Amino acid sequence: MKLTNAQIDQLYKFTRKHYVEHYDVQTELVDHLANDIEEIWVAQPHLSFEEARDKSFKKFGIFGFMDVVEAKQKQMNKRYRKIMWRFFKEWFTVPKIVITVTIFLSLFFVLKIPYSEFVLLGALFILIVFDLTKQSIARKKQKKKEVKKEKVFLLESMIGETRHGFTGITFVNLFNLVNLTRVSFSSLENHWLLLISFSATIILILFYVTAYLIPEKSEELLIETYPEYKLS
Repeated sequence: MKLTNAQIDQLYKFTRKHYVEHYDVQTELVDHLANDIEEIWVAQPHLSFEEARDKSFKKFGIFGFMDVVEAKQKQMNKRYRKIMWRFFKEWFTVPKIVITVTIFLSLFFVLKIPYSEFVLLGALFILIVFDLTKQSIARKKQKKKEVKKEKVFLLESMIGETRHGFTGITFVNLFNLVNLTRVSFSSLENHWLLLISFSATIILILFYVTAYLIPEKSEELLIETYPEYKLS
């Protein structure tokens, strides 16, 4: 006996009910459940769809789908890191290496200016406010998508979460660090300024890649990762 389209839809609802939010993970679980239910029916054809479904679900153990979700998240984390590394490496190839060196030298000479810490604090503050505003707009779009119950893929969610987290964790902490330590950068020796400039350049590139470049390329990356995304 084969499952009907209506029963397949019921399995998608069943996975959502059990806290599986992302469409690609739902699809993997639905495929597994559907195949298992059909095998159960071969041995026990008298069982109803719901009974066979619950029998299949029990095989996942007391934690239900959580182990599958966790394994899928680990797999997608690896893929996301590879994507991020791919874009990051481009900044050290021609012609972007010129931009990278320009950023590095600009930061170095700014740090040598008296009271440069206040310039940095001002720049960080503007950057944080600007990015949080962009994040707010992005969250509203995401909520509309959730309200409409549109398909949300795991990689799509990760792109958004990484984008939101970078400003909160990195730039806000940097702002607090500079503000609380009151370091006079202009009084530091050149080797310290070079190190700080290099670190700041890497952070800025990572910020641009995670917060702007990857989100801009998100549709292309989603199609590359999920062929079915074109049909969603």
